[in-house]
Amino acid sequence: MIALLVRDLRLAMRAGGGFGLGLAFFLLVAVLVPLGVGPEGGTLAKIAPGILWLGALLACLLSLDRIFALDYEDGSLDLLATAPIPLEGVVAVKSLAHWLVTGLPLTLAAPLLAVLLHLPGAGFGWLLLSLALGTPALSVIGTFGAALTVGLKRGGLLLSLLVLPLYVPTLIFGAEVVKRGAAGQAVEAPLLLLAGITLGAAALLPFASALALRINLR
Repeated sequence: MIALLVRDLRLAMRAGGGFGLGLAFFLLVAVLVPLGVGPEGGTLAKIAPGILWLGALLACLLSLDRIFALDYEDGSLDLLATAPIPLEGVVAVKSLAHWLVTGLPLTLAAPLLAVLLHLPGAGFGWLLLSLALGTPALSVIGTFGAALTVGLKRGGLLLSLLVLPLYVPTLIFGAEVVKRGAAGQAVEAPLLLLAGITLGAAALLPFASALALRINLR
């Protein structure tokens, strides 16, 4: 499993479109929003939690179609499906690789971009924590969508339509954590719900993704 993880990380870095593209998109969102809504710090501070979470969500979405595409094109996915290792484990490793290449860099970069949106200082820690808890769910849910659309021509659009509705709860609770934390309010309820979504997705969706892959590879 470790060898598969290292291989996927190398492929992601070599193929591009994950690490650099996601960060560049996130930066563009943080720069363009103040240009669109105006430079008033009060206005930006109010919308900063939602904008930062939406930017991270869309940045994660950019590289989802590559999770299984390269392996499908060169036949490696068929070998992985018939290998003695569980296909559910392969799916979990793919999700982890996607998060390490996309979700983790976005989480680490978010506080720097929050400065551009005038996020109150009290919200910086909650922004890091919410993204650290929530972005793994984005990768796991995205892997499920990629498994459903693997092998389809122009599957990227269908993948986005399938995944975006599933991302909505994570977006709502993640932004709510930052909003409440920045205002000094209690964050326990949205934080626990966000953690529950991530744990539930990590526990259930690898099995659903593996089933979808078996069906698509027949």
